[in-house]
Amino acid sequence: EVQLQASGGGLVQAGGSLRLSCAVSGLSLEDHAIGWFRQAPGKGREGVSSISSSDGSKYYVDSMKGRFIISSDNAKNTVYLQMNSLKPEDTAVYYCAAGGYRAQHMIVKGNLESLDYDYWGQGTLVTVSS
Repeated sequence: EVQLQASGGGLVQAGGSLRLSCAVSGLSLEDHAIGWFRQAPGKGREGVSSISSSDGSKYYVDSMKGRFIISSDNAKNTVYLQMNSLKPEDTAVYYCAAGGYRAQHMIVKGNLESLDYDYWGQGTLVTVSS
């Protein structure tokens, strides 16, 4: 059974930092892309960042570049999202998801779409106060 467990959310002041973790079981990071998505209150789900551990490729949505850093620890089967310089508009439930070949390919192409991801975690809430 494939499971993704997102954790690390919480309440932080604007300008602060949080590190989210996505613990993956039931599949190998070497064969899958892991993406982070978020959904703010009253809004649709949007992509944040993605990583393919097989070749180290990474993708960031423009608004996250320079503030967020995605990384993976294959030994722990865990992907991290370091979020710095947080803004109130970053407030959302953050989800991690796993996708196969197409998701990996889209990282190189510079795209991040939820439809390319097959397995989803339950989400962790990030609240940034002003």
